[in-house]
Amino acid sequence: MRVAAIGDAHLGRNYLPITDTETGVNRRELDFEESFTRAVDAALARSPDVMLWLGDIFDHPRPSYRSFRVAARELRKIREHGVRLVAISGNHDTPRLPGTGSPYTVLADMFPELHFACRLQYEAVDLPGLRVHCVPQTLTVPAALDALASADANRSADRANLLLTHPRLTQLRPKYDDINEIEVDLGALQSDFVLLGHYHVHQKVDDGIWYAGAPDTFTFADEPDAAKGFVLLDTGSGELEHVVVAGQRRLVTLDTVDAIGLSPSEVRERVLDRAGRVQEGDVARLYVDGVDAAAYRLLDLAEVRAAAGAALHLKLEPRFLETATPVELPDMVSMGARWDRYLEGQDMIGYDRPKISALGHEYLSQAVEESA
Repeated sequence: MRVAAIGDAHLGRNYLPITDTETGVNRRELDFEESFTRAVDAALARSPDVMLWLGDIFDHPRPSYRSFRVAARELRKIREHGVRLVAISGNHDTPRLPGTGSPYTVLADMFPELHFACRLQYEAVDLPGLRVHCVPQTLTVPAALDALASADANRSADRANLLLTHPRLTQLRPKYDDINEIEVDLGALQSDFVLLGHYHVHQKVDDGIWYAGAPDTFTFADEPDAAKGFVLLDTGSGELEHVVVAGQRRLVTLDTVDAIGLSPSEVRERVLDRAGRVQEGDVARLYVDGVDAAAYRLLDLAEVRAAAGAALHLKLEPRFLETATPVELPDMVSMGARWDRYLEGQDMIGYDRPKISALGHEYLSQAVEESA
């Protein structure tokens, strides 16, 4: 069976405050929509027997009408091609309070012939020659481990077994923490084949186990030089292909300006030179290392923006001379664990501890993305 799998579209994400002049929609939100649409089209062009969505199709558990419309449009397209679909929920689009409902349940009502696993528990879908074991996002690690154990116990003896889930693995550490992550050990993933959502870069984890990756690049912490797309798995041969889908917006890091010993005019000259190299539509960042604070304040930021006029966005990253000597500070990746340890020692009687914990992780995740 030919299986096409798309992960982590994050419809609705709009982290840069830039509005498209024609539509009035956030430009980066449009980027993610367009990349997702191209990935679905490219996957259908490969004539798969089944398509999989590996979680976080939406960036939020309460997506906008616009995001919902994009997802419904692609589902209609999949149905019109006569392709089956199995989808699981992820850490971003699973509500932390089960009673609020999942956006996938609405899609399940609209497309009853397609399967959406979003009920915080293990589900199996039997297809010709294939049993798909769905472990969607859960609220706790023990619940996830129980669901994975159920998937292991329910493996078919006369079909190939394919496990879908959306964890962070202890063996593979991304560059930043994310909200509501479920971290499990590789040994908990027992199946003939395993396709994973959550990590935005395509990655083979072990024999028969892969992260599909995302259709687009979100931030500089997200390895923008890594190709984006979807995966195509042949369950008969066991061969997996990462299909690259072109057209994503470039995220580029310009050559660093080494400002130590430069006069204000020389700093200005080099910054403007780098800014002028940005290509049309790029999201770019420029490090200015060892710059004197007074020299940096003399930069005309409007002039820099004008020089980088072709860019969608240019962010300057100064590292001031007075603080150029390295000091030991906690890295952002460790802050989630620090936050958890802090809460453990707090008297929170009368407060919703899980909600406060989740909010803290969400704010830390946003800080990581904005600083990347």
